Amino acid sequence: MSKGKMVSFTRPDGQQLQGYLVTPEEEIKGPAVIVIQEWWGLNNQIRRVADRLASAGYVALVPDLYRGKSTVEAEEAHHLMSGLNFADAAEQDIAGAVDFLRDKATKVAVMGYCIGGALTIMSMAKNPVIAAGVAWYGFPPLESLSVIESTAPLLGHWAIQDEFFPLEGVEKLEERLRDSSVPYTFYQYLALHAFANEEATGDGRLTSTHYDAVWAQVAWDRSLTFLGKHLWG
Repeated sequence: MSKGKMVSFTRPDGQQLQGYLVTPEEEIKGPAVIVIQEWWGLNNQIRRVADRLASAGYVALVPDLYRGKSTVEAEEAHHLMSGLNFADAAEQDIAGAVDFLRDKATKVAVMGYCIGGALTIMSMAKNPVIAAGVAWYGFPPLESLSVIESTAPLLGHWAIQDEFFPLEGVEKLEERLRDSSVPYTFYQYLALHAFANEEATGDGRLTSTHYDAVWAQVAWDRSLTFLGKHLWG
């Protein structure tokens, strides 16, 4: 696998943004996945997600939504998340990443965690070029989905014991998607929020999050099968 590196790309409005880019070892033009961070920022854990996708044959790009900032403290993460303009991130940052990857890939998908899951769904709704999306335990306010321009497939992984994104919100999201033309497949896991984040150990950062290796692997297997079907097919 090629070594990841920081790159710059241009948003639709002309502003420059950086991101972590990693490419597969085999240099062929295949599909790409934009990886959207949790509220911690562009840290080593989310880089490893991109690395894992590259090892599976995808070009992977993590946009730096916090502009160089990241943290391991929940209070600071909440502060950074609160300062993020979600609409701008979906319609400019992620759209710029899509445009950047379209020259390098046959198809582009988006996959995000926590707030990145919410941004995955928001960006898909506004950008029909996105070929597929995978949302991990994160959904946006329904008012941000008043118009859904996409018909791309969506895969969702939801934690039954999630205190941040409860299942009642998932049910409302399903109602909204049923009213649109978005084909979706949702799975529920008997787990806490961030169950696929190996650094979520309940060790003082947040006790309401916890890594579950078994469910994480099941969700990863489902995600790679989903991406293979819709990006390689």
